[in-house]
Amino acid sequence: MMQTAKRLETVEEYYFSTKLREVRALAAAGKPILNMAIGSPDLAPPKEVIESIQESLYQEGAHKYQSYQGLPELRKAMADFYQNKYAVSLDPNHEILPLMGSKEGIMHISMAYLNEGDEVLVPNPGYPTYTSVTKLVGAKPLFYDLNEAGGWEPDLDFLEKKYNLSKVKIMWVNYPHMPTGAAGSKELFEKLIRFAKKHAILLVNDNPYSFVLNESPLSILSVDGAKEVALELNSLSKTFNMAGWRIGKVMGAKEKIEAILKVKSNMDSGMFQGIQRGAITALHLSEEWYHSMNAIYNERRKLIWSLASSLGCTYDINATGMFVWAKLPKGVDAVDFIDRILYENSIFITPGDVFGSNGKGYIRFSLCINEESIKEAMKRLQVAV
Repeated sequence: MMQTAKRLETVEEYYFSTKLREVRALAAAGKPILNMAIGSPDLAPPKEVIESIQESLYQEGAHKYQSYQGLPELRKAMADFYQNKYAVSLDPNHEILPLMGSKEGIMHISMAYLNEGDEVLVPNPGYPTYTSVTKLVGAKPLFYDLNEAGGWEPDLDFLEKKYNLSKVKIMWVNYPHMPTGAAGSKELFEKLIRFAKKHAILLVNDNPYSFVLNESPLSILSVDGAKEVALELNSLSKTFNMAGWRIGKVMGAKEKIEAILKVKSNMDSGMFQGIQRGAITALHLSEEWYHSMNAIYNERRKLIWSLASSLGCTYDINATGMFVWAKLPKGVDAVDFIDRILYENSIFITPGDVFGSNGKGYIRFSLCINEESIKEAMKRLQVAV
């Protein structure tokens, strides 16, 4: 019998990959499932972006292999975006690498920098892919605690006492934070940069939620000296409702981008030109786009706050991003709770356990569901709309 690689013994299939099969099976059996779990924007991309990709299909060379580094115009648009939105200056020729989604970048960065046995600081709770990719490349995740009492920010002094950091090569951070919505701050980023320099750690901020219900977008690269030790991932998925298009980017110092490109150039053959043209248009949109998108998310969030309150949950009204992170009443098991609601009420919500042990006792609602569907969920749960 053919044996799989040992690395597969270190990971499980992604939670949403397996759970969505269960959810789809219920829907196929006639259950009227309401999906309040997944952060996949249901809103359409901007009209101008759709028109750009349509027009690009007839341009000469549109269907050929593209550059591994993306169109020069795309890198320039990304650099302009970072200058305008974050006051961060980037060289579009050497400090930006377009990606087929930032999830791809997590693997590329890990493959570029991690050897077997290296250690990686991973947030708990946090995006599960940080852990799975670390294990797939043969490195070891070291989890650092985030909790409500600490504002969902790491205690760096405690980390230095808890771990011998000499083998740590990468630290994953994610602000605005998923799943909790903690915004982060310039002061936090400054502490993280000092910590990374002190311990010779590559610091990677995963930053796709800056412009969703967040009045103060911030990049870790805005900190003086950040490029010495930091990279930043970003994405068009959430900001422009282009999740399925798979457009991301990684930014940082030239030598770090070149290292990542060594991996990437052996993994794909470039991004379809039409998608790049659409991305260029998106990155030049006016402020009206962000205001209109957030107005919709704000109304949805108000309804979900009401729904969460009716379930006895508490939540932070100052949190950012496209989720509501809600704490269940004491003693309620999140996994049992969401399964009961799924099977009794045909509503799918994410249990906080998916994101690590510090997610126990929490559930996560997505704002990627329209108001009518949220009201239907409230009706099924006998909540006054």
